Amino acid sequence: MFKIDKESNRISRIETKRFSDLGFRERDHLQEWLANQPDALGEELLIIQKEFDGFDDTRERLDLLAMDKDGNLVIIENKLDDTGRDVMWQALKYASYCSNLTKSQIVEIFQSYLNRYCNGGDAKSLLCEFLDAPDLSEVVLNSGMNQRLMLVAAHFRKEVTSTALWLLNHGIQVQCFKVTPYSMAEDLFLNVEQIIPTPEAKELMIGMSAKEAEEKNTEAELKNRHRIRMAFWEQALEAMKSSQCDLFNNINPSKDHWLSAGSGTRSCPFTLIFGVREVRVQLEMTRAGGVENKFLFDHLYGQRDDIESSFGFPLEWLRLDDKKASRIQLRKECDGYNREQWQEMIDWLVDHMIKLEKAFKSPLQVANEKLKNTTFDSGADA
Repeated sequence: MFKIDKESNRISRIETKRFSDLGFRERDHLQEWLANQPDALGEELLIIQKEFDGFDDTRERLDLLAMDKDGNLVIIENKLDDTGRDVMWQALKYASYCSNLTKSQIVEIFQSYLNRYCNGGDAKSLLCEFLDAPDLSEVVLNSGMNQRLMLVAAHFRKEVTSTALWLLNHGIQVQCFKVTPYSMAEDLFLNVEQIIPTPEAKELMIGMSAKEAEEKNTEAELKNRHRIRMAFWEQALEAMKSSQCDLFNNINPSKDHWLSAGSGTRSCPFTLIFGVREVRVQLEMTRAGGVENKFLFDHLYGQRDDIESSFGFPLEWLRLDDKKASRIQLRKECDGYNREQWQEMIDWLVDHMIKLEKAFKSPLQVANEKLKNTTFDSGADA
């Protein structure tokens, strides 16, 4: 690897190093790097435990336990300069142990990790946020035999790579990542490269697996959830069309847990939410530029008393400083999948969406006009 010097139009070699020569250790360094930057492994992962040893009748512990965006558990085993001969056997054992973990056990494991390493937090809500799910009861965690293996090392022995390829051909999800440290003067660099499967082969395998899964099996729970949502939205939209609210007249029923309609201000939709435990009405600010969303939110928040007086109820004002979007909402607890409660829930949604649109119509237009006349620093973000 070389560094390019544009001024001299020359390249300088960046020296390849060994972790041991640099004084790095597997647990104290490589494991910590990946725990705090799991997307270095090429995808969004949620670390749910380090040094996990919650296996019955064994003192073994795996390096990192993570979850992918599909709710599958990912076993991550790290080695420094050499994998050794037994890393694949270790990883397979850990995968077999983890295959029996239930949803409640996974929540407990993640909560323990948050309490120990992250100064607390609510495991259930963080899992829902990561999986983009309205409620944890709606997701399947650690389904069947879908546990995944990730092996990380600077050098892979032939017996390890050969076994990994054999497992891949038999439907076991294995990935091998080669990590190489480099130095140049006082600067240190790390390259993370997936070597098994290669990106091209992985894309093909994912495509084949998706096709096979689609042909062979569709989750009954998912299908049922979609049917329930479609039926609820059909009934809700009929009620909307018969009301004073015309926002949703051209909106079709959906399998999603939300329906949105334009407010007249770009990327600020009025949204209905239908969940297992609650229904909501909300106004969202979802522009690509987070600073614009915060500007609109802050301007509306400055008129909070007048807006809530017009609406008739206190609202939840969620600026969401750690996200680009912001929203203002009101929720009602309910048993969402109890059809006997649907009419009451729908009446509530209709009534409060009418009030929400009325309360925000003028303030939102004024906020949008002020936004149009405001210039932001091109590098600013909220």
